[in-house]
Amino acid sequence: MNKIVLVCILIGFPLYAQSGDQFTRPLRQIKEALPERFLEYRAPAEPVLFAIPGIEQALTQDYIAQYLNPRWSEWLVTIIQRGEPYLGFIRQEIEKRNLPPELLYLPVIESEYRISAKSKSGAVGLWQFMQNSIAPFDMKVSEWIDERMDFWKSTIGALDKLQDNYEYFSDWALTLASYNAGMGGIQRVLSQTKSADYWLLSETRQFSTETVHFVPKLLAVSYILSQPRRFNLDFLWPTSIDWVRLPVERQVDLSLVAAAAGIPTGTLKDANYELKYNVSPPDSTYYIKVDAADAHAVRAALEQKDISLIKYYFYTIKSGDTLLALALHYGVSVDTILASNPGTKERALKIGSHLLIPAYKDIEPYQDQGQSKGKMVNVETTDLGTHLVRKGETLWSLSRAYNTSPETLAAMNEMRLNDVLREGRVIKTPVK
Repeated sequence: MNKIVLVCILIGFPLYAQSGDQFTRPLRQIKEALPERFLEYRAPAEPVLFAIPGIEQALTQDYIAQYLNPRWSEWLVTIIQRGEPYLGFIRQEIEKRNLPPELLYLPVIESEYRISAKSKSGAVGLWQFMQNSIAPFDMKVSEWIDERMDFWKSTIGALDKLQDNYEYFSDWALTLASYNAGMGGIQRVLSQTKSADYWLLSETRQFSTETVHFVPKLLAVSYILSQPRRFNLDFLWPTSIDWVRLPVERQVDLSLVAAAAGIPTGTLKDANYELKYNVSPPDSTYYIKVDAADAHAVRAALEQKDISLIKYYFYTIKSGDTLLALALHYGVSVDTILASNPGTKERALKIGSHLLIPAYKDIEPYQDQGQSKGKMVNVETTDLGTHLVRKGETLWSLSRAYNTSPETLAAMNEMRLNDVLREGRVIKTPVK
């Protein structure tokens, strides 16, 4: 038996460790059983560790031949280089759970290791999660964040999902098929055919074409990228980054954090790609991901309470302005503006007062929309009507309702622009 193992190691054939009826146990689990003199022939940078059977299948062999074509092999190298920031973390999580090493290459098939990948059906991120499937995996999507692009959370979520599905199917080929087609879809096929053989069901076209090709593609990519020197691929495995997460207790802009910490802005943005504006959410539940080598500097920057880590637009309120119009223009919510300007009341804006509006996007200066849309009227010649003031109404809101300007309403009622309208007061207005 040892001679057979040695021959397989020397010529680079994949090895499977069989457990019961399934090939589920990676070779690394039986390495200790091999004499040390046999292991020394293995190139330590290129261990051939396969846990999922199917390399010998015709469709897998076809894909191996295809991917070894120079054009396709260059494509594979490009993908691995693109995944450099994330590969170390994903490999570590896979090994921690004792899962098949082939799962490291699942994002090659799913997203080409593009953190921002989005499919036609709306799946997003390295692991291609649909928004309606993320709730069990501690991921959320909001106006601030799309954690399907959080490499940390999405990796943990994907591996949790794969583990759960494997516990159900006890077969890695079916588990991977369910990742592609959905667990319910695979369950229906198994129920209808009374078979649990992925390869047989693929051969008889019981699955969709995409699912039939999904597992062979993954196995072919795994087979080639696990042995780059054997196939003369021109790349070195990227150096693993030791990622850590730091709590963020206030809203921060990544570019300002990077500047304060003295590290490249791109490093932080790549690590926290889930942030839609490169700005952390306004709540205190977010954790920023940083290289452990930069953690001390970033932590120090976050703890400097005397410096601002977010950029603002400085805006002076003019006649006709509303917080809603400003919020729509600057791409923020009304609540965000109010939170940045304590004491400001949405329905009682004072002309000439100032607002700080978080600069999440590069936006052109806001132009006074009220007067350009409101029709100016002559107080002496217009037909007059009356209006009973209701709670919360202001000269600005009524000017829009009556297609006029706040100045006109103030003049008609001998008021100042900043006067508060009291509920129950009857004021003069133009006739609608």
